[in-house]
Amino acid sequence: MGTDFKTIPIQEQLERIRRGAVEIIREEELVEKLKRAQKTGKPLRVKAGFDPTAPDIHLGHTVLIRKMKHFQDLGHTAIFLIGDFTGLIGDPSGRSATRKQLTPEEVQQNAETYKQQIFKILDPEKTVIDFNSRWCMALGSDGFIRLAAKYTVARILEREEFSNRMKNQLPIAMHELLYPIVQGYDSVALEADVELGGTDQRFNLLVGRDLQKEYGQEQQIVLTTPLLEGLDGVQKMSKSLGNYIGINEPANEQFGKAMSISDDLMFRYYELLTDIPLDEIQRLRTAIAAGKRHPMDAKADLAASIVADYHGRAAADAAREEFNRVVRKRQTPEDVETKKISIAAGPMRLTRLLASLNLAPSNAEAQRLIESGAVHMNDQRITDPKAEISKAGEYFFKVGKRRFLRLLVTQ
Repeated sequence: MGTDFKTIPIQEQLERIRRGAVEIIREEELVEKLKRAQKTGKPLRVKAGFDPTAPDIHLGHTVLIRKMKHFQDLGHTAIFLIGDFTGLIGDPSGRSATRKQLTPEEVQQNAETYKQQIFKILDPEKTVIDFNSRWCMALGSDGFIRLAAKYTVARILEREEFSNRMKNQLPIAMHELLYPIVQGYDSVALEADVELGGTDQRFNLLVGRDLQKEYGQEQQIVLTTPLLEGLDGVQKMSKSLGNYIGINEPANEQFGKAMSISDDLMFRYYELLTDIPLDEIQRLRTAIAAGKRHPMDAKADLAASIVADYHGRAAADAAREEFNRVVRKRQTPEDVETKKISIAAGPMRLTRLLASLNLAPSNAEAQRLIESGAVHMNDQRITDPKAEISKAGEYFFKVGKRRFLRLLVTQ
């Protein structure tokens, strides 16, 4: 087998590229680009853009980044484009209301964390990082007017999010109409051969094809990847929904979260978040259905694979051992975090305390956890949402199956 695109057969490259792809527009054009790359020895320029709207990357983002890695492993050029300019606009994809605009400072801060995180997946020696402010700021007002003239309002309003808002008489801000055009211009500026994006980005990616044609360039291939379901198995993985696994989270947290997914979702994670061959994943599915393999063990292998990707194999093995000890054998975890608080100002309601200690995302969620019996204090289940801590001492908290904390309370 060859080592890069110059020697790997086209069909073999296609099989690698197709894995986990929802749609390739157009595959016959991709074949021609791959053939030309082999003939000339010039790699394809493969672009994926990320607006730095949040500081952390989660596994949902990595579906796309892993696809970039597939192209990179074949020897093609991976361009990780940070949308520091488009991030100021706010992508309307999948939005029923105008997205909050970020400040330039927020965008730059988030962009820096992205640069640190992506190299847990991509090869830094083979990755081009660029910022679309480089050419968008240089356009100037007259350049923007000329760019906007390349696309019609009617075409922009074909976008589902915009047409739905118009039907429901919801506002569409002018800057949102510009977003697909600016993202499309990125492909012109970079002379992209391929652009990757989630299925919710399909419209934007096709605008890139149209604009390249307007500027006399060969049109890029559009490859869409699925939107990964979160831990709930229903909604798209999202930090705001709390159904995510962050790639910067501690190994034990990643492992425990991965173990919480359903058996059905496990196979989707195997396909999109690992490089295990598809026929091997199918054999695993068959073995579990036949009762020859326990789904919990298969899920533990998946969880260990995820942790190993971001923390290394030793951390993955330790996380599996800790999970078995704490969850399966119901023992207290090692190295429990300890925090200190003072109640000099008076008793503290547990709902507020759990939220302030990050054992619950909010007071309301803390109340729900208490009422559902998921909160234990000193091995006693707490079910009264009005419960308080009013005395100094040491308190041991267990929230759900995986969250533990030792609290030292002073007067």
